[in-house]
Amino acid sequence: MFIAAVRRISCAAGLAAGLLLFAAVLAVCHLVVVRYVLGDSAIWQHEFVTYSLIGATFLGSPYVLLTRGHVNVDLLPIYLGGRARLALALVAAVLGVVFCGLIAWLGAGLWHEAWAGDWHADTVWSPPLWIPYIAMPLGMALVVLQYAADLAAVLTGRESAFGITSGTHEGT
Repeated sequence: MFIAAVRRISCAAGLAAGLLLFAAVLAVCHLVVVRYVLGDSAIWQHEFVTYSLIGATFLGSPYVLLTRGHVNVDLLPIYLGGRARLALALVAAVLGVVFCGLIAWLGAGLWHEAWAGDWHADTVWSPPLWIPYIAMPLGMALVVLQYAADLAAVLTGRESAFGITSGTHEGT
């Protein structure tokens, strides 16, 4: 149940990331029309696109982990035997939890400072900075959850370590 719930959350975060990317594309199109067709100045579009892309990156991270869409080198896990592969998967997941947990913790502190201090960007648009800053701790906390779900799936035998099911290359 935990694994399925986390997967749904990761998929929802991936959908949110996709919507942020789509909104960024629309903002760029709006920028082009306003600036080059109508000859007006663009005030908010650059910042919105930047914040949207950063938010999409952090919020999309758990979905990327879920789908194993990140760039990795799987040569070592392919050639390791079952127990060594499992041990490597556990070490990698624990290190991922520690690293992402630390980023989430530090990001939460930064978000809280921006929220409590009513920080705003030093631009004409001047959006409150707590809005884009929330993406880092939220996204990294969701990655920690996805790592925990991946660990649970491997430890309960629902999935194999690194998603490698065949025994080819073991012991060679």
